[in-house]
Amino acid sequence: MSQNDPLFVSQSNRKGVYYFLLIALIIVFSPRIIMFFSQEENFEISSSEIAVLKKKKEWKQKSFYHKSYRSKKKQYRTPSSKFDPNLYQIKDWMKLGLTEKQASVVVKFCTRGIYSNDQLKKIFVIPEELYSKIKDSTVYPMGKENKFDQIVPKEVVRKKILVELNAASQEDIEKIPGIGPFYAKNILKYRDRLGGFVSKEQLLEVWKMDAAKYEEIEAFVEVNKTIIKKIDINEATAEDFKKHPYLNWNIANSLVKIRNKKIRFNTIEEIKESVLMDEELYDKMKHYLTL
Repeated sequence: MSQNDPLFVSQSNRKGVYYFLLIALIIVFSPRIIMFFSQEENFEISSSEIAVLKKKKEWKQKSFYHKSYRSKKKQYRTPSSKFDPNLYQIKDWMKLGLTEKQASVVVKFCTRGIYSNDQLKKIFVIPEELYSKIKDSTVYPMGKENKFDQIVPKEVVRKKILVELNAASQEDIEKIPGIGPFYAKNILKYRDRLGGFVSKEQLLEVWKMDAAKYEEIEAFVEVNKTIIKKIDINEATAEDFKKHPYLNWNIANSLVKIRNKKIRFNTIEEIKESVLMDEELYDKMKHYLTL
């Protein structure tokens, strides 16, 4: 092959190519050769070290469990000093553990004044656990309880009219003093969404119903808890659950997913397996569910 041939490679160039290939092979295979001839190092862990590792793992699992449990359980606090519930603001009630919505309901109740723990306990959004923590720290204006009781002579009022909310028509509800067509329609609309009232305090959840209006009509109403339309938790779809005012789409969807995994619910309490179903919500919903 002549030097003028384009494929001609000189002897020195060929040597260079050979050296390059040799170096490349050494670089590629040298780690494997070293690993092959090197002695395998034995790692030994003593029984005491194994025990320590096990304890650490158990502690982490236990710590995670308690942390997740505490996050689900509502934490209520004891007041740092004596207090008059009538003077507490929303932020003060929230510091004790209530949600902003619960706190706003309590403040609305207190706008007309409460003068005893009995009246405080009747505010349905205050859980029993919180009430037990605050009942010994409350103070009230002196000498006003009897005066307050005289504002609404309930025993006399009940003789005049008493409306059962779950069976009442709009016409029946409009007979309640202070209730016109506007409030009557709102009460009926909310009753249909709930499936019925289980306590008359739920009237405070009706649109435009405030504590003052509730106090005005409370003596004229009662509820029959047996007249409740319930949701079958083993048959309901996510859309069925979502129609209830206490549930949103995420909660409804989680209940259906849990049911699908279990095939069916055997007890109503099993809905608490949803991380979105806390004790407060469960206490409100249990009246509206059936198997």
